[in-house]
Amino acid sequence: MNGHGGPSNGAGTADAGGEPYPNHVGPSTGVNGYAQPTPYQLHNEAIVHHLFHAGFQTGNYADTVLHVLQNMYRLHAIILSRSPFLAHLMSTSPQSGGQRTIYVHLEQEPEVTHEGFAIAMGYLYSAESLNALRPENARAVLAAACLLGGMDDLCGYAYELCRQSISIENVGEWLEFAEAVPSPSSDGSSTPVEPHQLQQPSRTAVFGPYAQRLREDVFHFLAVRLPNILNVGGISTPVTPQADAGAPSDAGRDTLLQIYARVPFDLFKAAVESPTFQIGSDQARFKFAKDAIELRKRGVARGQGAEETVVLAFGGGNFGGSTVHVTRKLRKRPLWKVNAS
Repeated sequence: MNGHGGPSNGAGTADAGGEPYPNHVGPSTGVNGYAQPTPYQLHNEAIVHHLFHAGFQTGNYADTVLHVLQNMYRLHAIILSRSPFLAHLMSTSPQSGGQRTIYVHLEQEPEVTHEGFAIAMGYLYSAESLNALRPENARAVLAAACLLGGMDDLCGYAYELCRQSISIENVGEWLEFAEAVPSPSSDGSSTPVEPHQLQQPSRTAVFGPYAQRLREDVFHFLAVRLPNILNVGGISTPVTPQADAGAPSDAGRDTLLQIYARVPFDLFKAAVESPTFQIGSDQARFKFAKDAIELRKRGVARGQGAEETVVLAFGGGNFGGSTVHVTRKLRKRPLWKVNAS
């Protein structure tokens, strides 16, 4: 015996003779051919249920006090050690009277909310915590799960719910998120952030690789899903050729314009130039980009002191990419000449 937990203290999967346990502890076939929980599975489920309710929700027999976001939890070190982040905090926190007190500081992690942290922490005890996962809190849960570590499956659940939840109603929030994620350049590195982004990178750093994946999902929503949802360029609601020609306005196109007027420039450029942005002919896409830039002059483009333009490259064909190209340059500040008196 080496003092470590595991098969040496009776947790093995074979009997003393080396033979597997009897069939009754494996999967069994129940009524109508459906698999029924085995006594082995029921026993494990009962333990996990007890850990979650008596341990996490009630705090019985706690040996660790955790303080986070003005809240206090009575928890258990053996469970918290599943998280590398919390395991490190416990290893560097002194004990007093058999109890350890740890503090989690989240002032620099605004994406980690109290609700998201509680769900992720509860998941260390049991998957029952997933019952509280919703589209409204999925991003906060993902941030907390990434921070705590050791729960890739929870990250996967939360990420998938985030991806599916991007919609017209919440696209503004996702645009703010995407703007805070440095855009990758062609060589895989990150492009320099805008001056107004200098205080934001830490907001999305907690997500690790999920930050770029979510940014790509926002792009896919803008370039592919959104035009389909609004049926822009579709057969049933054709794009209005000229908004100033007295023709009735296309409501779907107007909504798309209002959204694209708020899109960060790098995403705006990538979406408009992307072959996946199907809203009709190249001329229709050029007219859309031109109208969007006019709206952007009153909003995001104006606020950055930038001048955005769009050109249509005639005869370029679609083999090398889009024939619609968007550019931006900073406006030069006027130089004041001081005459000597």
